[in-house]
Amino acid sequence: MFKNLEIALNEALQDEYKACETYRVVIEKFGAVRPFINIIEAEKRHIRALLPLFRKYQLPIPINPWVNKIPAPATLHEACLAGVQAEIENGEMYKKLLALSEGYDDVQRVFRNLQRASQQNHLRAFQRAAGLPINTPPLDPEQATFYEQRGTGGRKGRGFRHGQRRRTLSGHCGTSCR
Repeated sequence: MFKNLEIALNEALQDEYKACETYRVVIEKFGAVRPFINIIEAEKRHIRALLPLFRKYQLPIPINPWVNKIPAPATLHEACLAGVQAEIENGEMYKKLLALSEGYDDVQRVFRNLQRASQQNHLRAFQRAAGLPINTPPLDPEQATFYEQRGTGGRKGRGFRHGQRRRTLSGHCGTSCR
């Protein structure tokens, strides 16, 4: 069971690393455009949410293998369409990782948060930017109950708590992506 946890955490972190680097490449080519400037910050937070789990379970934190390996898309529209596809795949990945991490409530909580952000926020933003209809997969019943009980805290998906500052877009997704 512990091996499944390691597999799940590694796959989640690698996916977040790849997304962060992909969105950095888009910003580098097209400038500070939405939704990429917002979502790259969310991807950095996703990485920071996963790292304590590696430390808690004494697992080695893998480095980011995606730095300077992601080609830039030809157009901004192509980048948005790729973002839609990536977020759909991300939601599917987290379904699989939730099954692999059964018995680890803290990991499940983080995975559900990341899945929800992907499906309810990032996917919608990319669909909007690509000019597609907003179509998000429904939350699974357990996840929907979790969020109904938790509430949004009035933040409406912005992802920043009171007093929390935005990080800059310097370097390769900042130091938190490496």
